[in-house]
Amino acid sequence: MTSPTLSASSMVEKMSVQKMGKRASSVQSRDASVDDDDRLLEEIGYKPSFKREFSNLATISFAFSIMGLCSSVATTFNTPLLLGGPSSVTWCWILGACMCFTLGSSIAEIVSAFPTCGGLYTASARLCPPKHRAVVGWVVGWLNILGQVAGLSSTEFGLANMIWAAVVIAKGESFVVTQGMTVGLFAGLLVFHGLLNCLATRYLARLTTGFVFINLGATILIVIVLLAMTPRSEMHPGSYVFGSAGIVNQTGGWNTGIAFLFGLLSVQWTMTDYDATAHISEEVKRAAYAAPSAIFIAVIGTGLLGWLLNIVMVLCSGPLENLPGASDSAFLEIMVLRIGKAGALFLWTFVCLTAFFVCQTALQACSRTVYAFSRDHGLPDRGYFGHVSSYTLTPLRAIWATTLLSILPGLLDLASPVAANAIFALTAIALDLSYIIPIFLRRLYRNHPEVDFKPGPFYMGDGLLGWAANVMCISWTLFVCVIFSLPTELPVTKVNMNYASVITAGVVILSGTWYMLGGRRHYKGPSSNIPHYEDAANASSSQENEKASQEA
Repeated sequence: MTSPTLSASSMVEKMSVQKMGKRASSVQSRDASVDDDDRLLEEIGYKPSFKREFSNLATISFAFSIMGLCSSVATTFNTPLLLGGPSSVTWCWILGACMCFTLGSSIAEIVSAFPTCGGLYTASARLCPPKHRAVVGWVVGWLNILGQVAGLSSTEFGLANMIWAAVVIAKGESFVVTQGMTVGLFAGLLVFHGLLNCLATRYLARLTTGFVFINLGATILIVIVLLAMTPRSEMHPGSYVFGSAGIVNQTGGWNTGIAFLFGLLSVQWTMTDYDATAHISEEVKRAAYAAPSAIFIAVIGTGLLGWLLNIVMVLCSGPLENLPGASDSAFLEIMVLRIGKAGALFLWTFVCLTAFFVCQTALQACSRTVYAFSRDHGLPDRGYFGHVSSYTLTPLRAIWATTLLSILPGLLDLASPVAANAIFALTAIALDLSYIIPIFLRRLYRNHPEVDFKPGPFYMGDGLLGWAANVMCISWTLFVCVIFSLPTELPVTKVNMNYASVITAGVVILSGTWYMLGGRRHYKGPSSNIPHYEDAANASSSQENEKASQEA
């Protein structure tokens, strides 16, 4: 008969062995998923260069952070409120969010099939016949890179203005913020973000994981506090928030319909840069699943929670004639009105933190795009920026190239604020156009013998759902690009002129001209960095075509 002591000891040993077995099994499972990711990347044509440290939570947090819900709403809230009125804020947000959902779903579908740091740039070139790949890749690559650079620069500039707005509220209207102060803070913030992005992927993933909680937590907290601190008698009625009483045309000449549609600018500026998650997909575990899922979840969450935030802001906004106030931020003035200066500045700290996280993730995404474009010889640098540091396993050269390039539009503000704003305006149109090109190409060349689209795990299919989402997002994006191109105030002067369409067209024309004059000599489209990959791919393609012809 076994002694009780021996029996207990045996049980402990058995449990320890079981735990070790489960831990080993878990490690093997993680290793297997990384191997599958790397194998898929090699099938696309690239050898793995990054460590996959981004978990599902970190990836979702990254996707939410790039949109920066409460900070993006705060920096764009003036536009719909002061041009189309409160009802424009409310209805244009949910309308735009629904349409953005179709675009986000369509992008997620492509990212699932091509989980590379080139993102939609790589996908665009792969979704057209070989003879068009170089031109398509070149134009989409430059649109995407310059759109991201302009977006990063404008967001960082917005953060600098948010910080100075808080200082004005704290010190009073006598405090004057100069252009030099704004540009100096802007440049300092960008350099700081450049330093943060020099961290190894493991630390970037850990840092990013917490972003989503501050982002969504700050939004929910603002909603709760505003509702709690605003007397019921001072809340606006439903007709003001949702009805015709809330349509106030302050454009100076546009008809009420156009004034109302200017409310779309806020939601479209907030819910953009969807493909940022794709640009870190070579650092994501189970990228074909995690990256598209993160985009899908972030678009839904940002759309719904953003609608709630906008409704509450309008509900508690007070007299429209008092906005945007001394700080030139209607969002901040509403918080001060309802919560008081101290409480508003406390919550504003978290709004600024959210904007800080947007810039952090935007710089990381943009630097990976620069790295991918250089890796494919799309830059006249002979692959210099397509280098990964052996110490941090991150593209340090591309990070600092992106940082310095993003500082330039802000410095331009010292010479000409109009010119700087024109560069900032490039963001939405350039990015949105670079998004719909691969979606359009996938449908256009779906039956082309030289185009092989292999759907990833996130796939809406070739039925009604997939077609409806693709057609709606393409049509909507083209429509919104028209709205983005209109000057928001009449009469038009050199100060309020909207140069977005001119700058975007200029980018397309100049990039096309550059390609014809010299770019085509070094850029042949996305190219593999795996030796003999093209030969193997061509042989495999020939075998498949021969097999198909035999079966026919």
